[in-house]
Amino acid sequence: MTAQTASSEGAARGFVYALLAYGFWGTLPLFMKLLAHIPAVEVVAHRIVWSVPIAGAVILALGRTADLKRALRSPRTIALAALTAGLITVNWGLYVWAIAVDRAVETSLGYYINPLVSVVLGAVLLKERLSRAQIAAVALAAVAVVILTLEAGGLPWVSLALAFSFAAYGFLRKTLPIGPSQGFFLEVLILALPALAYVLWLGATGQGHFVWSNPNDVVLLLLCGPTTAVPLLFYAFGAKLLRLSTLGIMQYVAPTGIFLIAVFVFGEPFGQARAMAFGLIWIALAIYTWSMVSQARSSRDAAQGFEHRGG
Repeated sequence: MTAQTASSEGAARGFVYALLAYGFWGTLPLFMKLLAHIPAVEVVAHRIVWSVPIAGAVILALGRTADLKRALRSPRTIALAALTAGLITVNWGLYVWAIAVDRAVETSLGYYINPLVSVVLGAVLLKERLSRAQIAAVALAAVAVVILTLEAGGLPWVSLALAFSFAAYGFLRKTLPIGPSQGFFLEVLILALPALAYVLWLGATGQGHFVWSNPNDVVLLLLCGPTTAVPLLFYAFGAKLLRLSTLGIMQYVAPTGIFLIAVFVFGEPFGQARAMAFGLIWIALAIYTWSMVSQARSSRDAAQGFEHRGG
């Protein structure tokens, strides 16, 4: 097998992994709606608790326990993982709550805005220069936020909080000196003790929903583990095998799925102001994607030219 063939097969596998992850996230509101009668904090606690054995099994299967042991011996790595774990917990909690209270359209907007927020964070924190196309995309997104603010009489805080918390998580997660699957396991491991303590306290005080007299709730809460861990692990494997530009385009699958479910399944309102705002966001993302693909193509052409010159 040639290196080019192996690379193509790897990219194909990566595409399938990423598509499974984003497709799963795009349809996740259907499952989360079944949990709408359970407080978001309790749902998030169960997402954490039942993710631990799944993530742990994957680490064992991959033989990556040595990486994890090194991470556990590093106070800096643990502190950084605790920070990323806190950010993703906030993101999960807000997402679960928003789906339960019929604000799924706002969650889709938040995840549409997320890549543009990441661009802004890169410019502010890393002093990265924005291209004119990226500046135009961010400006259009800002206009969309203004339209939604005027329409609602206040900032679309759910969308902005989801976008900024996930962008900050992604930004800090890149600096975590450990692989994706090991990093996820470390995060849920750090969160597991307070999450388990909370679940046990709910059970002891009779406030919890994980009770055998209600098997439907028990099954739903048990499923919180695989519905959390599996798509994240698929994404981790896909990200290793795909170019960043390909992954960047595919990330719109999830918010598109959430948007379609919110409007056509949940029947959430989608008036003229929201239509204008989403239209601007979609134009902004088209400009951003075009800029990203163009940059990737230019870099690839430059590298090939260097190789042909014998560099």
